[in-house]
Amino acid sequence: MKMHLTTAAAGLLLLVGIGAAAAQDVIIQPEQETVIREYVHKQPLASVKVPGVELSIGSTLPDTVELHEVPNVKYRYVVVDNKTVIVDPGTRKIVKVIQ
Repeated sequence: MKMHLTTAAAGLLLLVGIGAAAAQDVIIQPEQETVIREYVHKQPLASVKVPGVELSIGSTLPDTVELHEVPNVKYRYVVVDNKTVIVDPGTRKIVKVIQ
């Protein structure tokens, strides 16, 4: 019985580790981040409020939030609470928060 619990615990830890790694798979290259920062600086947006959503990597923005394109970059952006939020348009998950 103890062996089964140890195996189950090890399996659970493995799954948690895989989930954490998957959430961190998105890496914005420094060149991409520079392009995004420069574009956002030239194309300022009004800051919006998104109640109930924590501005952290992996959080999902609701469909009611309009995402804005950055030319030649696959990600979109929006300004929430005066922070630039980079979002994967396919999943609407936050991939980076720029102060």
